[in-house]
Amino acid sequence: MTKLIAFGGMIFLCLSLTAANAQSIDSVTSKVLKFPSRFFSKLRTNTADINQQLTKQTQRYLEKAARQEQKMQQRLASKDSAAAKTLFGNSQQRYAALIQQLKTDTGSRARMSTFSGSYQPYVDSLQGMFSFLQKNPSLISSTGSLSVQQQAQLQGATSQLQAMQAKMQDATAAQAFIQQRKQQISQYVSLHTDVQTLLAKPLSGLNQQGYYYAQQLRQYRDTWEHPDQLEQKSLALLNKLPAFQSFMKNNSQFGSLFNIPSNYGSAGDLGGLQTRDQVSQLIQGQLSAAGAGGTAALQSSLQSAHSQLDGYKDKLGKLGAGNGDMDLPNFKPNDQKTKTFLKRLQYGFNLQTTHNNYYFPMVTDLGLSIAYKLGHSNDLGIGASYKLGWGNGIQHIALSSQGVGLRSFADIKIKNSFFATGGFEYNYTTPFQSFSQLPYLQSWTKSGLIGLSKTVSMKSRFLRQTKVSLLWDFLSYQQIPKTQPILFRVGYNF
Repeated sequence: MTKLIAFGGMIFLCLSLTAANAQSIDSVTSKVLKFPSRFFSKLRTNTADINQQLTKQTQRYLEKAARQEQKMQQRLASKDSAAAKTLFGNSQQRYAALIQQLKTDTGSRARMSTFSGSYQPYVDSLQGMFSFLQKNPSLISSTGSLSVQQQAQLQGATSQLQAMQAKMQDATAAQAFIQQRKQQISQYVSLHTDVQTLLAKPLSGLNQQGYYYAQQLRQYRDTWEHPDQLEQKSLALLNKLPAFQSFMKNNSQFGSLFNIPSNYGSAGDLGGLQTRDQVSQLIQGQLSAAGAGGTAALQSSLQSAHSQLDGYKDKLGKLGAGNGDMDLPNFKPNDQKTKTFLKRLQYGFNLQTTHNNYYFPMVTDLGLSIAYKLGHSNDLGIGASYKLGWGNGIQHIALSSQGVGLRSFADIKIKNSFFATGGFEYNYTTPFQSFSQLPYLQSWTKSGLIGLSKTVSMKSRFLRQTKVSLLWDFLSYQQIPKTQPILFRVGYNF
């Protein structure tokens, strides 16, 4: 009787777990029904934007490379026309063909399922998601079949992703072709020293363009390695479905790459392999034979190997971030060149206090600035300031509007964190009650500033750097009444 009760309890537990699992799957399915419209629309927009940028940048890269080769061909033809024809004979046609392929290529399902270039897990997951949802429409449609709008959304997102993968493959092909051309030209130059001066400059330009394009291409690829919150949630929901897990195992690029068998990991598939205990016994036997210093020698060797591996990983990361598109620069690269205009802007605010005198009360300039980074160390910027008056001493505090200012500035790195700073400013130094008073230019004074600045990096989430500046206003002596010639400013960039 006791055994029967226990057996019945096990059956009840199994049925309960099965029911709970079914309920969990139903819950996941109901959640999946809610995300497709917003998800597909956002993904289609983001992918279309990247496709447009990637096409534009790759076409520009090919056109610049073609012009550099044409310039080298003309220079070499003036010295050796036969060599110029041999070395650059059909390069322009090849560039034109790559540009045409880039413009017209929209991809195909066969190419989507084929692994090419560096593996992108997120793109692989999206491709699997779209294929799975097309074969299981009931997951995104309560009626069991897709409406016209849902079909258009799914097809639009699939087409854009398909085109994006095609553009990536075209970009990789363009990069490989130009890399091959650089090697061929460099090899010719190394064997013919008499043409080095003719081809050195355009070849250097070709190398620079290749390096910066590799950086841009890497940025586009990195974009697809960091999905946003909505995309992560959508994939996480589908990953809870056993059917989707099985589908990805058999149809993803990763699964096809390794060709994982269906019985992978089963006991029958492990026949003839050494067990963990057998490997451990073998290691212990080798250490015992080595004597008392065997363990220490092994640990030393492992640490040495680990250090060397870390060194190789660091070098590989610096050269190409682990990708196969490494392009070693033979110049000092500008780390801002591949960034968009908006990402090269740096915002900041600063404070400057001038002492009171017979003509002016104590004033604090509250300034805002926006700088465009020409490179890692140099920038140009503009700004504006508001002059807040404090009165004439601690006994006579009175807040007042003492004027405004318009600024322009430039920072040029000298060494380490020190910069040469210069700027030109217009200052309205008359108290005003209304902004309608400001347009009268005869009331504005000019300031010419030169001096030194030092920046200090900060770990703050919002404030990136503190900037301390000591400036000399060489136009202050011409102003009536005379203003303070030495200025001290403290600024913060964010």
